[in-house]
Amino acid sequence: MSGDTLIIINPNSSDAVTAGIDRAVDPLRRLGIPIRCLTLAEGPPGIESQKQADLTIAPMLKLAAAQKDAAGYVIACFGDPGLNALRDQTTLPVVGIQEAAVMSALTLGQRFGVIAILPASIPRHLRAFGAMGVLGRLAGDRALGLGVADLADPDKSLAAMIATGKRLRDEDGADVLIMGCAGMAHYRATLETETGLPVVEPSQAGAALALSHIALKQSHKGARHA
Repeated sequence: MSGDTLIIINPNSSDAVTAGIDRAVDPLRRLGIPIRCLTLAEGPPGIESQKQADLTIAPMLKLAAAQKDAAGYVIACFGDPGLNALRDQTTLPVVGIQEAAVMSALTLGQRFGVIAILPASIPRHLRAFGAMGVLGRLAGDRALGLGVADLADPDKSLAAMIATGKRLRDEDGADVLIMGCAGMAHYRATLETETGLPVVEPSQAGAALALSHIALKQSHKGARHA
């Protein structure tokens, strides 16, 4: 039997990133479904490689199973680590923020551009986009050259983010941008203003999609009308 709360799990160990995710999804609380954001204490400070992402899966599954009031889950890392494993574990709706961000972007523009954190992140993104069958709609994926921890410092990250967004717009032809990390949420409004493009913040996209599944009693395991 499911509970009534959307559980958003940050698979890294940064409470600051989790707090940013919590603030980003706060407008969605007006829809009436409780939202709780959790930090995976066993995770790395920032997920910046495939290995780091994969090592979070087992403890994340354990953390998810302990949430007895869960009505659904969001995995708040732009690599969607453990997405299919958690879907195997539960009949509740499970959404990954990368997948949700791409689907949202496809409704807001014709070609999406991704602002990645590090160059090493891009091959992971491209594998995921290939699996989703959306490479034909990808304008570009450009890295800031900053780690997850650097994103909290606007002196380090905001100007780079704006410059990267403009290159995706002007050089690659993107007409919608995706922020390629859950730690970027507080820059969305500024990035939209500076680039003039719609910007998808992935934690917001993931939470919005999960909330719709909960409200409509939809799940990857079929309709949930009980």
